[in-house]
Amino acid sequence: MTSHPNGSPSPSSRRHFIKGITAGSAGLLAAPSFNVLGANDEIRVAVIGMGSRGAIHTKSFRAVPGAKVVAVCDPDITKMNWVKEGDPDVEQIKDFRKILERSDIDAISIATPNHWHAAMTVLGCQAGKHVYVEKPVSHNIWEGRKMIEAARKYDRIVQGGTQQRSCPAPQEVARDLADGMYGKVQWVHCMKLNHRAPIGMVSEPAKIPDGLDYNLWCGPASDAAPMRQRFHYDWHWQWNWGDGEMGNWGVHYTDDLCHMLGWDDKMPTKVQTGGGRFIWEDNGETPNMIFSLMDYDGVPVVVETRNLPYSLERQTHGVYLRAQQGNIIMCEKGIIKLARGGGKSYELDGKTTIKKYSGNSGKGHFENFIDAIRSGKKEDLAAEIASGHVSSGICHLANASYRVGADATVGEVKEAFSKHEDAANTVDSVLEQLKANGADVESMHLGPELTFDAKSERFTGDHADEANVYIKTPQREEFAIPEQV
Repeated sequence: MTSHPNGSPSPSSRRHFIKGITAGSAGLLAAPSFNVLGANDEIRVAVIGMGSRGAIHTKSFRAVPGAKVVAVCDPDITKMNWVKEGDPDVEQIKDFRKILERSDIDAISIATPNHWHAAMTVLGCQAGKHVYVEKPVSHNIWEGRKMIEAARKYDRIVQGGTQQRSCPAPQEVARDLADGMYGKVQWVHCMKLNHRAPIGMVSEPAKIPDGLDYNLWCGPASDAAPMRQRFHYDWHWQWNWGDGEMGNWGVHYTDDLCHMLGWDDKMPTKVQTGGGRFIWEDNGETPNMIFSLMDYDGVPVVVETRNLPYSLERQTHGVYLRAQQGNIIMCEKGIIKLARGGGKSYELDGKTTIKKYSGNSGKGHFENFIDAIRSGKKEDLAAEIASGHVSSGICHLANASYRVGADATVGEVKEAFSKHEDAANTVDSVLEQLKANGADVESMHLGPELTFDAKSERFTGDHADEANVYIKTPQREEFAIPEQV
C-alpha cells in the first residue's frame, strides 16, 4: 500500500478501502474538517444499527443535555420506523455512507453486528466523526489495533460500549487494589452464567427481510447464506458475524477485570479453552458452555460463559438459571466479588464483609462520551478504545484456542485444567451442570494451550500457525480495512 511521506495512505489507497462504501463521495476523499466544539455547542449524533442496542443508544443520547440524534441508519428500513415517534425530524438513512458525507454530523454511534464495528469506526475517524462503538469493539484482534491507529491518527474521541467503566463500583475497587488494600492478587474468576434457548435447525437459509440490503449488512464479513431461523440477533452464535457469548456478555466482565486490576495495556500470555455446544441441535456454531484458563504474568484467570439452565427439571418447569455474573478476585488479604451494579469484599473466610461497593451499572456512559467530545481529551473517556481493544481481545483469545481445538475425553480436559484449583473446579461444575441437564458427556472440545506475544499481538510457539488465522479473519475486498488506516 502506497503512502504519502507523512505516513497517510495515498488517495488511491483510501479509495481502495472505501470502494463500494463511499464511492463517489468526494468530501470523504478530501481531508475532513475537524471542528472544535465549545461547551455550549450542540453535539449532533447519528446512530447506526437500529436493533435493540441501537434503540437504547438513540434513547440514551436523547437524554443527554446538549446532544441531539439527527439521523438513524440501518440497511433494514423496517428497523427505523419507530424513531420518528420521539422526534419527527430525525432522518432515516438506509446507507451509512450518506452519514459519513455529512459535515453537520459530529459523532456516530455504532450498534451494528460485531463484524461491522471496526470498519465503521475507522471510516468514521477518517471522515472526522467521533465514535461510540458497541462491545465487543472488534471482531478480531487485528481489527482492534486498526481502530486504535485510526483514533490516534485522526485525533478522534472513540468510546467503547463497555458501560460498566462509568460505574462507580469498579472504579472504587480499582483504587483500593492500586492502594494495596487487599494485598497481592492471587487469582481471578470472571463469569457470565445465564440461560438461552437454541436457535433452531434449518436446511434452507433464512429469508432476507424485505427491504434489507444484504450486501451492505454483511459488509466486511462473508456474504454466505444465513443458515438460521431468525435473521436478526442470532448472528451472535455464528462465527462469520458474531463472537458467541464470550464477545456478547463475557466482554463486560473481562473489561471490569482489566479496569480493576490496571491491565488496560496488556493481554494474557497463555490461554487454553474448553467447552462445547451441548444438548442443542441447532445451527449455532459458538459454544454454549466455554471456559478458559489464562495466565496474566503469573496470575491465573478463569473466564467462562454458560447458556444452559441448572438442570433439565428446572428448564422444563420454566425456572431458569439465575444469572451469576461478575468477577471474584482472590487476594492475600481479602476476596472481592463484584458484578454489574456493585458488590462486596470479604475476609478470607468468604463470609465477613470488609466493604460494600455501590454502583449504578454504568449510567452516564453516553454522557461521558459527549463530555469528552466537548473537552477534546481522550483521557476524559471512561472506556477509551485502547481499553476496549484489550478487553475484547481477551475474549478473542479464548475463542481462538477453542476454534483451534478438537474433541478430547473428559479425562483429558480435566488433566489440562488441573494446574489450577479454580480451573479444575470450573470443569467439574460444568460437567455437573451438563449431567443435571441429562447430558451423558464423554468428550468435550479442548483447545491447546497457546502462547501470546502481547507486543506483536500474535501467537507464538506450538499451534501458532493455526491460531494466528483468527488474529485477522478474512475480509471482503470491497469493504476491507487496509493495513495503513
